[in-house]
Amino acid sequence: MGIIRIKRIYAAPQSADGTRVLVDRIWPRGVSKEAAKLDFWCKEIAPSTALRKWFGHDPSRFDEFRAGYRAELDANKDTVTRVRELTDNSDVTLLYAARDPHINHAIVLAEYLDQR
Repeated sequence: MGIIRIKRIYAAPQSADGTRVLVDRIWPRGVSKEAAKLDFWCKEIAPSTALRKWFGHDPSRFDEFRAGYRAELDANKDTVTRVRELTDNSDVTLLYAARDPHINHAIVLAEYLDQR
């Protein structure tokens, strides 16, 4: 099984990234597709628009956001399986655009994938 990492999409790609997967529903501003060096864009694994807007990256809502997002992932088994299968063969870097490196959906997703 490969290692799962998370990284802002604005950080420079590195060979240690392994398979680079964008896990945002919306394409990040100011990043060209060439510069992103993506292997896969998985919009379907991102939190729902309603959950993302409710959360608003408010640290006081993160625990509740985590629970809501995990419930969405539980209901999205096919997409989770597709991303999980990538980790069977290589290291994977989950790319996100949020500003806060400690409070974002990629952290929740990485935890979720690690537990499966």
